[in-house]
Amino acid sequence: MMEGRFTERKLPRSYLRTTLLVLVAPGPSHGYELLEQLPGLGLIAIDTGGLYRMLRSMEQQGSLESWWEISSSGPPRRTYALTPEGRAALAVEVAEIESTVGLLGELVDRATRVLGSS
Repeated sequence: MMEGRFTERKLPRSYLRTTLLVLVAPGPSHGYELLEQLPGLGLIAIDTGGLYRMLRSMEQQGSLESWWEISSSGPPRRTYALTPEGRAALAVEVAEIESTVGLLGELVDRATRVLGSS
């Protein structure tokens, strides 16, 4: 592998939904907490508006539920939690990712064999 060429791990923005399901699965969280955790999971430069649009969409689809909480250090904030439907959706998405990881592993193995024989 070419060392130093890839300095940041990045996921395509299409993984935002799955990543949010993973982050909310352990317990309720508010939007700003979620936004802060995204870079650690490979989602770089997600704008705040896009995040909240995705959260609203996921709530409308039934994957999340939300409510307002009073904050002692600022304005009320919306807190999100995973629904049973969201947990089922996460299981499906994880199975799809596992399948993709397997295919990518096979691709890397083949490429390594080809590069090793050159």
